[in-house]
Amino acid sequence: MNNKKQEQKLNPVVKWAGGKRQLLDEITEMIPDNYTEYIEPFLGGGAVLFGSHPEKAVINDCNEELMNVYKVIRDNPDELIKALENHSKNNSSDYFYKVRAYDRDESIYNAMTDIEKAARTLYLNKTCYNGLYRVNKSGQFNTPYGKYKNPNITNEKAIREISKYLNDNNIEIRSGDYKNILDDANEGSFVYMDPPYMPISNSSAFAGYTSDGFNAERQAELKEACDELDKKGVRFLQSNSDCEYIRELYKDYNMRVVRAKRNINCESK
Repeated sequence: MNNKKQEQKLNPVVKWAGGKRQLLDEITEMIPDNYTEYIEPFLGGGAVLFGSHPEKAVINDCNEELMNVYKVIRDNPDELIKALENHSKNNSSDYFYKVRAYDRDESIYNAMTDIEKAARTLYLNKTCYNGLYRVNKSGQFNTPYGKYKNPNITNEKAIREISKYLNDNNIEIRSGDYKNILDDANEGSFVYMDPPYMPISNSSAFAGYTSDGFNAERQAELKEACDELDKKGVRFLQSNSDCEYIRELYKDYNMRVVRAKRNINCESK
């Protein structure tokens, strides 16, 4: 299969800590032109996926809320846009905290449809402080209101473009342990991994996308999974922080240093 990358890049629909939009050109030039299947086990905002446009892919993230967003964008874009228009019309600090509190009441949250859950996730992502998706140990969204003047909550153009891409190509959407996704990789597959980074300072020690975090032990487990890919002849590319621990962990692999700002965009675009 020829997976030659297309010129036009789709814009991600979510802001995500560690997003790769600013590094997209450097990353995509390291992706091979030909592979049988693209695999991304830590999807996040999906900048690399939407920037490289693979025709066949398996995408995954352990954040079920996030992957539900992509499923709804694929299957129900019209209903999602309508729900987001309603959020946009009602947006205020009081409304934000009311919507944020839905996951604190199981009777409310469990009664919500997948479309309503996806719209809630996107609304909170577009209006919370710095676009920081963060949950507490109970898995409840806990980022405060961002007080933006004109947040692009509906974002109809991006939703429709991504819905078209997901429907026009063979894109399998999963949500689970990254190891299960990597087990399915075989020679001919290409894997791009963007795990929660190993922190290089106390201020950067953030991996609150899910309630379980991603510590040094899990970084070591990921390296073992990379070794298994290498044994199978699977080509892969991983992004991580440039620190002594990671350098030592991957000392037998080729490494390239790129410079990037590690802050979330303070504008809600």
